[in-house]
Amino acid sequence: MAGASHFELPLPSFDTAPRLLLVVAPYYREIADGLIAGARGVAEQASAVIDQVDVPGALEIPSAIALAARAQRFDGFVALGCVIRGETTHYDTVCNDSSRGLTLLGLQGVAIGNGILTVENMAQASVRADPQGQNKGGGAAAAALHLVALSRKYAPIRRNSGTDPEDRDPIRLAGRLEGPTGA
Repeated sequence: MAGASHFELPLPSFDTAPRLLLVVAPYYREIADGLIAGARGVAEQASAVIDQVDVPGALEIPSAIALAARAQRFDGFVALGCVIRGETTHYDTVCNDSSRGLTLLGLQGVAIGNGILTVENMAQASVRADPQGQNKGGGAAAAALHLVALSRKYAPIRRNSGTDPEDRDPIRLAGRLEGPTGA
């Protein structure tokens, strides 16, 4: 329902500043700039360290995030771009495939906020990209930050360095583990 108010979770707080990568498709530069400003504003409220990379279009955003995620330099990612419906079905392909790519990465544990606008016209894009308006860039940054917080909350518990025999994992070459487990 257009114009309805919605609830927004308060931003999470962090012991150490999260590192976010903004992955931007600046095809519509003015729209991208608004999304970036909104994302940066929200990320800075959470004291996040922000980096940015530009890619040719929305279809390249999931691939760029996958490449950066493999490097493990960032805690989360913010996908920013805009797809405006045209006269062909290319719009559907770009919207569906970019969204699907981001969803698949998210299901693999990559913390991503999706700020790729999918709109009918430039006027709709302008309202959604405006940091003082709907601020969809800020919403995408907030989503990424919430997922980073969850990722940290549910991170595997690290064992100590292994100097304590009780903390060592037994090594089993074959069969069941029987008898003393320490060497």
